[in-house]
Parts: sequence; structure tokens; C-alpha cells
Amino acid sequence: MKPLHERGLFLAVDLDGTFLGGDDEDRRELYELIAHHRSDIALAYVTGRDIEFASGVARDRVAPAPDIIIGDVGTSVVVAPDWAPHHELQRWIDASWPGAERAADILNGRADLSPQPVFGSRRLSYYYTNHAAAVAAAAEIEAAGYAALLSANLFFDVLPRGVNKGQTLLRLLEHEGCARARVLCAGDTMNDLSLFETGLRGVAVGNSEPPLREAVAALGNVYRARRDGAGGIVEAIRHFELLPATTKEPH
Repeated sequence: MKPLHERGLFLAVDLDGTFLGGDDEDRRELYELIAHHRSDIALAYVTGRDIEFASGVARDRVAPAPDIIIGDVGTSVVVAPDWAPHHELQRWIDASWPGAERAADILNGRADLSPQPVFGSRRLSYYYTNHAAAVAAAAEIEAAGYAALLSANLFFDVLPRGVNKGQTLLRLLEHEGCARARVLCAGDTMNDLSLFETGLRGVAVGNSEPPLREAVAALGNVYRARRDGAGGIVEAIRHFELLPATTKEPH
């Protein structure tokens, strides 16, 4: 397999609702396209899920296995095939994380927040039930030196300031010497917005949550797909003509 920087396409995909989204035909079409061009595609999962879940998707052959996993909303980075930490990026993330204690003190005991059962060591994650209360809590968290991220009208993540899916991906591309012009990012919720704010080519798949679709409406680098999940990724690859054997979607 060629080094990442020599491959023609770097595909950075969210999992739930995106790479794993769409119907069976959508997924089959995308996964067969990747298999056909696998030696020329660098594949990265960029997910809010933890590394255990994301690596299990690869291990259980639910979807094509990636070369890299950026997990925990950008706060964990591991490398195939053994999912060993990407040491340079992990050092940057660790240096950015002020620790969980102060954030936990601010958020613990709030009736509208409940901890998620699994999350990485450089973030805190909750479910929220009241949007206004979550916005107020986010303001407190950010004043304390963290970043707060609300997505899918459900998830509340506390992250290191300046660390998210988009910034971690940019650091990875720089470290690996990958050209930005060869990258396509794909997502469906607000925790994917940072991917699109990098200026890299992106696709908001057809089932994207309304706040994300609104947020990317003015971004010229982002294609808003008609098809859901995996089908939207195929649509974007054709729209941007990122692989030699693909053509644009018919109008």
C-alpha cells in the first residue's frame, strides 16, 4: 500500500449517519467503490465514537477498514493495523487538555445532563435534554478554559480548547504530508462542522441535521448532497470528480 501522501484521495468520514448511513444499496455502492480504488484512497474515520467502537467497525467488517481513526470528537488518534496511538498528535492533544476535574465540577448534578457511559480520556461527554440549559452550561464551560460542543440535539461534549475533528484532521494532514486538495470530508451533525470550517472539500450528506445544513449553506467548499449517508458520499465524489472512473451525478 502506498504512503498516505501518495494516494489520490484522502476520505475523512464521520461514521453514524454518514459512512454507516443510507440504505444497503448506498453502502454497497460506496464500499465497492472504495474497494475498487483502495490502493489510491486514504481512509480515515473521524467520529465522535470512542476508539473501541470505531475499530470494531473495521474488525467486524461492517465497513471498509480505515488507515487512521480520529475518535472521541478529535481527541484520540490511532493508526492501523494495531490501532496504536499517533504519538505526535496525541502529544498535542494532551498538552491542550486542562484535565477533567474543573469541568466535571461545573456540570455534575445538573438535572438536564447525564454522563455518557463511554468516552475518551481527553473529553467529557453527556446527553442533554434541555437545549437552553445546555447552551448556558456551555458558556460556563468555555469561560473555564474548555470548548463545548452541542450536536444532534442530544450530545454535549467538553473538549480541549482548539481541538476538534477539523483541527485534528488538519494536524494529521500536515504531519503526513497530504495535499489538502485531495481531501473530502463527510458528516451529518454539528460535531462535523469543524471539518467543513477547515476549507477542505466537504459533503453534508442528505440526512444532515438542519442546524448543520444551515451552518454550511454559505460555505463554498461544502457540497450539500441529496442522498443520505454513504450515498451522499458517492454523490460528492462524483460531483467533485475525485476519482478517475467516476462521473458527475445527472441533474
